[in-house]
Amino acid sequence: MAEKKPSLCDEKTFDSFFKDQARSLTSYLYYKFGSKNLAQDIAQEAFIKLWHKCAEVPVKKARGFLYTVAANLGTSAKRHDQVKLKYQEKAIKVSVATMDNESPEYLILEKEFMEKLTGAIAQLPEKQREAWLLNRVEKKTYREIAEMMGVSVKAVEKLMHKALQKLRIVIGDI
Repeated sequence: MAEKKPSLCDEKTFDSFFKDQARSLTSYLYYKFGSKNLAQDIAQEAFIKLWHKCAEVPVKKARGFLYTVAANLGTSAKRHDQVKLKYQEKAIKVSVATMDNESPEYLILEKEFMEKLTGAIAQLPEKQREAWLLNRVEKKTYREIAEMMGVSVKAVEKLMHKALQKLRIVIGDI
């Protein structure tokens, strides 16, 4: 008897896929579009679209489909807005967490560096910023980033190289 292939139309399979991908997709969208609320809304809408197309999308292709749909939805939503990154809040929290043990001079230098880094990251082109943040903050591999962004691993390598070059020009070696 042939083994039945898993289908996304099966609620347990879809639920498992959702639990496995929701957080990663939301983080990806947050870094891409700079808004947690927008990222959550887009992720939810992308999963709804995937559910509606469950019979047409094989389980092996579901992640790519999901990320493509989400990226397209986000691009449409942000078409009229300039992308603003809210990464600075996270950087300030890290800075505040280390304040107890450091000298005032060090804290001032660290704050200036974090502001410079945040500004430099925000100035990167969208795809370079996405790739850099996914790799350096989310600790995603180039292969995972390539799948999320719908590009080749080589393209991610080039994006990272260009992003690092630009960041080094603005703030020096990081």
